[in-house]
Amino acid sequence: MVNSLIVVCLLTMIIHTAETLSYSVRYAGVKLNKIAIALSLTGIIVLVSRTANMIQAPLTAKFVDYAKIHSDFPLLNYLRIILLASSLGTLIAIAIFPTFVGLFGRIISKLEIEGSIPKLLTSVTIGQLKNTRKYIRKPKVNLYNFRYLGIPKRFIVMNVFVTAFYTVGVISSLYAAHLMPQYSTTASQASGLINGMATILLTIFIDPQLGLITHKATENVEYRDQLGKIYVVLMGSRFLGTIFAQLLIVPAAQLISMLVKLI
Repeated sequence: MVNSLIVVCLLTMIIHTAETLSYSVRYAGVKLNKIAIALSLTGIIVLVSRTANMIQAPLTAKFVDYAKIHSDFPLLNYLRIILLASSLGTLIAIAIFPTFVGLFGRIISKLEIEGSIPKLLTSVTIGQLKNTRKYIRKPKVNLYNFRYLGIPKRFIVMNVFVTAFYTVGVISSLYAAHLMPQYSTTASQASGLINGMATILLTIFIDPQLGLITHKATENVEYRDQLGKIYVVLMGSRFLGTIFAQLLIVPAAQLISMLVKLI
């Protein structure tokens, strides 16, 4: 099962790295004043994330089935390791954020010329791929520069909670299936009970505020220079959310178990 765990962790890292890098697409679009084109590229990130998730989910569910047969199998420890992989994936995205801002800026410019994703992909040459090395940037973190960015504290806290709920949703539903073997199928499909809460919070509190921040940067050149730091703060809050998910996994599983009994 260790090999399966490694594969699941790698897929989890890909999912969270891809989702967190969506900030670099937005930032590249704002810097080029081509935010509409940038937002269209987020579909590629969603595709990568969902493809990885499509493979990861059944592999993770396999651990629950294995735990039914082997009572000594440390299922909860395996699930916590998977959550750690989500934290690592977020950290990787933060580290490569400056590099991908440059890369996505180049992709946005090329997409504007080519007019479609298929034409863009077919126009890429070996030489262009080799030139991507010049976009590599080392992350620079200066905590003093993040003190006065004008981001509401409640927005950052809310982003932590929303990320935690999304991160733990599927994991908790699988653990609930382990806790309630008589309702295992129902519980394993109940991740929406947790993710639904996250979706509501995301729709009401996160997306509108993020849209306002991005719009403000497109109209204000001085604020545009601060946008990269704001996105780093938001990515940092996502990382804290994945850490907080470790504390939620058991309570969320118990909540799902309780709700499943009422269905």
